[in-house]
Amino acid sequence: MSVFLTLLICAALIGADQLFKFLVIEYLKPIGFVNVIDGVLRFRYVENTGAIFGSFAAHTAVLTVFSLILLIATIIFLVKNKDKSKIVNVCLVLMISGGLGNIIDRIRLKYVVDFIEPLFVDFAVFNFADCLITVGAFALVIYLTIDIIKDGKKHKATVNNTTEKSNGTT
Repeated sequence: MSVFLTLLICAALIGADQLFKFLVIEYLKPIGFVNVIDGVLRFRYVENTGAIFGSFAAHTAVLTVFSLILLIATIIFLVKNKDKSKIVNVCLVLMISGGLGNIIDRIRLKYVVDFIEPLFVDFAVFNFADCLITVGAFALVIYLTIDIIKDGKKHKATVNNTTEKSNGTT
């Protein structure tokens, strides 16, 4: 993936995240919540000063700095590592875009705007940026797990071939 395309996709995803949050602040904040699908999904305005599930709420500045360091490291890895697959690139772009979307909130508002509330399960209220981070991270874990399994099978096949050749059972 070219640097231009990567930046374009990141900008589009961050723009979408910030647009959603603007609309939430503008239209949802005054009313608090709106049921989208009864018993399943509600949009509810929440100001999250913490991290996942509101943890570290008393340490917003530390959380922001730590998040920035992780994002910078991920961006450097994305730019420097030319040998990775397109799937890894897409996963990293999703994670970076979501992370930057939430960092923008933390710096600009001192909290992250959350608004997606699943009602069918006891779960935290989250936002579009959180979805990007989660999808990117899970897809990366799945891809890397499959890659490790494939490498293990290739290594095992190589070892078996080497053993057969040394035993003369080719």
